[in-house]
Amino acid sequence: MYSRNMDERADTRGYARGRGIALVTKLAESGSYIFTMDDAKGAAADVGMPESGVAAALKRLADAGWILRLKRGLYAGTGRLPGGVDVHPFAVATAILRPSAVSRWSALGHHGLTTQVPLTVTVTSPKTVMTPSMRGHAAGGRESGKGHVWTIGGIDVDFVKVREERFFGVEEVWVDQQFRVPILDPERTVLDMFASPRAFGGLDAGLAILSEHGDDLDLDRLIGYALRFASKAVSARLGWCIEKVGLNAPGLEELRSGAGPGLQLLDPTRVARGHRDGRWFVLDNVTPRARD
Repeated sequence: MYSRNMDERADTRGYARGRGIALVTKLAESGSYIFTMDDAKGAAADVGMPESGVAAALKRLADAGWILRLKRGLYAGTGRLPGGVDVHPFAVATAILRPSAVSRWSALGHHGLTTQVPLTVTVTSPKTVMTPSMRGHAAGGRESGKGHVWTIGGIDVDFVKVREERFFGVEEVWVDQQFRVPILDPERTVLDMFASPRAFGGLDAGLAILSEHGDDLDLDRLIGYALRFASKAVSARLGWCIEKVGLNAPGLEELRSGAGPGLQLLDPTRVARGHRDGRWFVLDNVTPRARD
């Protein structure tokens, strides 16, 4: 009797998993590689599954690694499923929190502005996300030196919050044949190098980008973004660096008007000691000082 009951339960689980696979395959065929619980319930009848069985079926598939549970009520298919694909890391990262956009080193890499391949996908959003590590280092999250990182299916996602008025410069980009995701455009990405130099290891990274790729950037747009950012420090750092690398930018004087008055530290990752630059209202702690 015990053995027959075990077989019956195994048959039931196998049937439920089979229906679950059929359900997620159906969603993938319609282009829903990332889907909600409601999406799955809406498609359940097409594969002969009652809505009441959807949650349990998705849980079994997630536990077995057939699909990824991104957060409560949100899932992504995988290449293990018939007709399925492995969801692009950028698509996973931006689906967790909306609105959001790929940013910082991840965006620099996508735009070809760096050869570094970041291991963590960085996403910027005006909203706050509660990662598993913020809930007490639960499974799926960890706290790193850079903050709280959300790990899903081997993908590490780092979330950066900005004020609503500073969440701009977002473009929708195809990252492969299936996925179109929001990414900060090149100029908004570069602006972050002057807004948050610490996140890039210091101002030298921003100087290097302007020196190597300045001619490929829309400097008018970059300067316009800096003025829109409405930060004296950002205007001062960007303007000083554009002049330092010798780029021709007609909007520099307008940018300079947004830099002062008041003295800003040029590179916050360095010691606050150096020459006072009255043109850009900065304490230049980047240029080596001449020896006496």
